[in-house]
Amino acid sequence: MKFFARVPNIDFMAQRKVGLVVSSVLTLVTVLLLVFRGLNFGIDFTGGVLVEVTYPKTVELDNVRAHLATGGYDRATVQYFGTSQDVLIRLPPADNAKSAEVSSKILQALDAQNEQVQLRRIDFVGPQVGEELTEKGALALLFAFVGIAIYIMLRFEWKFSVGAVAALIHDSMMALGFLSIFWVEFDLTTLAAILALIGYSNNETIVIYDRVRENLIAQRRASIFEVVNLSINQTLLRSVITHLTTLLVLSALLIMGGHSVHSFSVALIVGVIVATYSSIYVSTGLAIVLGISREDLLPPQDEVVDEAP
Repeated sequence: MKFFARVPNIDFMAQRKVGLVVSSVLTLVTVLLLVFRGLNFGIDFTGGVLVEVTYPKTVELDNVRAHLATGGYDRATVQYFGTSQDVLIRLPPADNAKSAEVSSKILQALDAQNEQVQLRRIDFVGPQVGEELTEKGALALLFAFVGIAIYIMLRFEWKFSVGAVAALIHDSMMALGFLSIFWVEFDLTTLAAILALIGYSNNETIVIYDRVRENLIAQRRASIFEVVNLSINQTLLRSVITHLTTLLVLSALLIMGGHSVHSFSVALIVGVIVATYSSIYVSTGLAIVLGISREDLLPPQDEVVDEAP
C-alpha cells in the first residue's frame, strides 16, 4: 500500500518544449492530410440508400455482408434494426437508380428466394441531408469548444482556458487524422465519439488544472515548473487507472461490438491515448508559455487598514 500512496517524482516539464513542438507539427500534418485526403464519410453525410429487410429467423450480420459483397455491395453498412431478424442495410448513393431496381438487386444479392427474405422498406437519402448533418456536426463541435473555453475561463483563468481548448482541438485533430490515414468510415457514431472525446479530454485537463491551482496557493516558495510537475505526479496514478479501464471497455467494443460501433471505438481509443499526452504537454505546457503565475489564481484580498492609535 505504501507504493501506491507514494507520489512519483517525474520531471514532465523538462520536455515541455519538445512536447509542444511535436504537437504543433502533428497538428499541421493532420490539417494537410484532411485537406488533401479528407475523410471516408458514410452515407449519413454523403447520402445513399436505406433498405430494411426481414429474415424468418435469426441471421448473422457477417453472412448478410458476405452476400452483399458477392452481389457487388462491398461498401454496405449492415446492422440489426430492432430484433436479430430485422436488418437495416445502408448503401452508397445509387446514380439514376429507381427504387424497384435497387430493391430487386438487393434481394437478388441476399438470395431472397432461398433465404425467404422480405423487403420492408427502401428509402433514398439525398445529399442535401448529408450537407445538413455536416453543418450541424461542425456547429456541435464549435459550440462544445466555446462552452468549455468559457467554463474554464470562469473557473480558473483565461490562460488555462487557451491551453485546454488547444488540447481539445489537438486531440480531435489527432483522432481525425488517424481515421483519414486508415480510411475508417466517418458516420454519426464517429461524430459522437469525437464529442465524447472532447468531454473525456477536458475532464482529464480539469483534474490537473484543479491540482495546479491548489498547489500554486499552498506551495508559496515553489516555482511554477515545480508546482506543475508536483500536480501531474499527484494525479498520475488516477490518470493511469482511468485510461486503462476506459481502454479495456473500448477494446471490448472494438473486438466484440461489430461493424456498427467499429469507427466509434477506434476514434475513442486513439483519442484516449492522445489525451493522456495532451493533458500534460499541450494544455498545461501552453498555459506556462502564456505566463501563468501564482498571482493569476490567488483570490482577491481587500487591504486591511491599521486604524490602531
